[in-house]
Parts: sequence; structure tokens; C-alpha cells
Amino acid sequence: MPKIEPIQAEITEKSAFPVTAAPVKPLYRVVEDYLRQQIDSGELAPGDLISSEPQLANKINVSVGTVKKAIENLVRERRLYRHQGKGTYVSRIDFNNSLFRFFSYGTHSGNPVRIHKETPVRELRQGPGEICHKLQVPEQCEMVYIERVGYREEMPVLIEKCWWIASMVPGLEKEEVHIPDLMYAVVVDQLGVPIIRSEESLTAEIADQHTACALDIDPGAPLVVLHRLTYTQGNRPIEFRITRGRADSFSYRTEIR
Repeated sequence: MPKIEPIQAEITEKSAFPVTAAPVKPLYRVVEDYLRQQIDSGELAPGDLISSEPQLANKINVSVGTVKKAIENLVRERRLYRHQGKGTYVSRIDFNNSLFRFFSYGTHSGNPVRIHKETPVRELRQGPGEICHKLQVPEQCEMVYIERVGYREEMPVLIEKCWWIASMVPGLEKEEVHIPDLMYAVVVDQLGVPIIRSEESLTAEIADQHTACALDIDPGAPLVVLHRLTYTQGNRPIEFRITRGRADSFSYRTEIR
């Protein structure tokens, strides 16, 4: 097995990617880390064509087979997708559905159902201190605040509160800008702002009076809560979102393999 050290030096010299790998780390994992860093930092944006396998192999001093295995793994993770005859592209990750990756609203048997969202509140606001801190901007920075309610048929099942840095999404506060169920579509396609990645945490809490009223449940009822910090190019935070959902309609699903 070739030594890792020259590979690390080559990556650092050509791409400024600081790979710290133990000698036993498989080379294809080093290549995966390299490509993930380019995607997460925004050097490669959703829809971008990546270098060919021979080009990547030459650039980071590994075999084409090693690059091929790394790309296949990232395709399985849906970070990349192959277009037959055209090359390999960075995937457009559907962040809007990440809440339902393991949890879904549906029947007791776990069958998912469609969630329709409406936007009762959209306005410019000064960001709360905690939100500004998470978004790495000065306190009272101007934000686009968006509040949405998700419905299963006629029943409200979730409420989203989103804070966007206003200077990075100019026009999002305007009522004439339609916000579809999948909100990132308008940010990416209409405003031209790339969404690179998000960090999420899933917790639980009880409903306060405002949330209970919005979701037509009793105060103190259990909620599932998703906190999300979304990033654009340059690894810059652009949105912080809190989604609170009724716990009585959630089901859990996963696949272990």
C-alpha cells in the first residue's frame, strides 16, 4: 500500500485541504474526505461537474480505481450523482425533507403522507441575540423572519420559524415572492443563492401556549423539535430554523444494513 504522506502533501499543496489521516486509513476514504470538503466549503456547488476520475487521480496522486470507489460511495450517499455519458455532478440535496429522513408524519403503520405548508408570517425583523450568534452576525442584524405552518390534510402538524440574514437573500421578504412548500427552491432557483449544507439536531419539548394554539393541541403536549443551521458558499451560515411538530403523528423508520 503506498505511503499516505505524499498524498497528504499533494492535497495540501494543490487544494489547501488539511487531511489528517492515520497510515491505516484507506486511500479511498482520503479521497472521500477531499471531495466532501470541497462540497461543504462551497468550492463545488450543487449542480457542478466534478473533475474526471483520471484528473482527480492525477491531482491527488492515487489510482483511478481508488477515485472510482470514493465516488461510488459518495453517489450512494447522494452527495454526488452520475449522468451517463456526461460525468459526475454534485447533488442537489433536498434539505426540505431532512426532517422526514427517519421520522415521518403518517399512519400508525408508518406510511408517509404529504405535508402542505402555508406562510402566515413574513417580515423584516431585528435578529434576537441568540439567533445572531448562531448566524455569526452582529446583534440586531436585520433578518427575514418567516413562520410557516404545515398541514396534513386540514390538520396542522408542524410550525417552522426561520431567520434568514436579510442582506444575503434580498427580496425574500416581499409578498410577491412566492414561497413554495419546498422553500429552498425559491432561494436557490429564484434568488440564485446556493445552499451547501446544514447541521441539524433533533430534540423533544412540551408545547407552549403559542405553539399549542397553532397546532391545535393542549399546552404541555409533547413535541418533536428540529434545530437546523444552513450554510451557503464559503461555509457561511445563512439561515437558522426551528421546526416543532406534533409528537402524536410521528412514526420512526430506518434501514440497517
